[in-house]
Amino acid sequence: MRVSTSQIYDIATISMRNSQNAVIKTQEQIATGKRILTPADDPVAATTILQIKEELARTQQYNKNIDIAENNLALEETTLKGVMTLVQRMQELAVAAGNTAVMTSADYQALAAEVESRIQELTSLQNTRNASGQYIFSGYQGDVQPFTVDGAGQVTYHGDEGQLRLQASSTVTVAVSDSGRRLFMDIPSAHNTFVTSAAASNRAAPPASISIGQVYDQDAFDAFFPENLVITFNDPNSVSPPGSNFTVSERGTGRQLLVNQPYTTGQAIEVAGIRFSITGAPTSPAAANLPFSPAAAVDFSLAPASVTVTVGGVSETLILDRNVTSSADLLAALGSSVDTVVGSGASENANKLARLGLVLDPVRGLVSPNGANVTLRNGSAAVDTVTGLSTQGAGVTSTNGRAGDSFFVNSTNKEPLLGTLSRFAQAMREVKDTPESKKELAEIVARTLANLTNAVTRISSVQGEIGARQNTLESARDLNLDTDLFSKRVLGQLEDLDVAEASTRLAMESFVLSAAQQSFVKVSQLTLFNFI
Repeated sequence: MRVSTSQIYDIATISMRNSQNAVIKTQEQIATGKRILTPADDPVAATTILQIKEELARTQQYNKNIDIAENNLALEETTLKGVMTLVQRMQELAVAAGNTAVMTSADYQALAAEVESRIQELTSLQNTRNASGQYIFSGYQGDVQPFTVDGAGQVTYHGDEGQLRLQASSTVTVAVSDSGRRLFMDIPSAHNTFVTSAAASNRAAPPASISIGQVYDQDAFDAFFPENLVITFNDPNSVSPPGSNFTVSERGTGRQLLVNQPYTTGQAIEVAGIRFSITGAPTSPAAANLPFSPAAAVDFSLAPASVTVTVGGVSETLILDRNVTSSADLLAALGSSVDTVVGSGASENANKLARLGLVLDPVRGLVSPNGANVTLRNGSAAVDTVTGLSTQGAGVTSTNGRAGDSFFVNSTNKEPLLGTLSRFAQAMREVKDTPESKKELAEIVARTLANLTNAVTRISSVQGEIGARQNTLESARDLNLDTDLFSKRVLGQLEDLDVAEASTRLAMESFVLSAAQQSFVKVSQLTLFNFI
């Protein structure tokens, strides 16, 4: 077989290149200490190595999460210890305040001053922030200040009920926060109580406010519970002489408990065993009305007609059953208390208007003094004729009504911690040196102590949960450490280089490369010219 010179060179070049690559690869392995430099070196082992490295990265992140969780829980634990210390001091003051036989109103003023300063301290604790500037008791809304207390003692929680959680291992998540609502708002009350609030639609400027209030007759309030109250401000002309006045009604049934009571700012309002006050200048309603402008006479005694009147979502159907020739006839028909046509039902018109709170006026027509707009609908062409309004179908609605300010009293069996202290301080501020006043204060003190005990129970329970979470984090950290050590050991077995074996291999590969180079030198010098 003929071997050309170029083949000799090609074969020698390939041999030396392969030997050189082997030497270089072994040198890189020794330099890095790694057996596998590319996935091609061992595809199966490379896949396993990638999975192990991902697991190690996850474990590292879990440990970072544990550090964050431990810091958050430590801050919450410290904060709750401060709250517990404060509550214990309030219990001491409540016990002292219970000694009504010897303490005077001046003594109670001093105690109230300390309670009020402690309320500010407690509010600050409940608005604690972590190192990132997030409020720790706001639930998911870490940027929102959770608690505010206004000058009337009203406590408002602005956060939510969310609970932040962090992954501590592949199978363990741990809560790292607690909602302020659960901790400080939804504390079981030792007695039926209430919370007060102002309607968001109130228009007084500056806004009128309602006090936190007191239960002064527990038996009377227990009989009323769980009904709620609404306080609405009425048309000044509804009392004589005209002036600001209000009505207190059951929110669910509409039953009126106090009607058209003259209003004086800051004056105590007592109803259903509770006492509260409203301060400021609440706005009165602007009456709504639908004026009539009859176009022609219609004799409804021949064919009675009906029209639906709706006010504030409540509807009544009025019957027209008499001959209407003028505005006066129309008002008489709408406010009828007799049936002109036997069995027509017009006799109930007056009662229906009273239930809706409407009055009839010769000039203004159908009037809603409380400011709720009025709708006339489901009428007929004949009704349109005598009213001058489009009552058919969806009908017509007044647009000039405007409700007065309103306030709410909602019954509850829960008492915010700040609310308990605000009521306690208010009671001591208002106590008088009379047996009746001190008896009422003694009852409030007893309720305060019971509620503070419930608050201690709730906070202690959460403190126990925090301790359990910290133990869980410690166990998760130990598990992560074991997982990390095992993963690194397996990774080393797959990835680390046997240096002794690699050194021996490098010496052999270097020898082969040297031999190839020397052989090529000798072979390349063999030509026919050497034998001529």
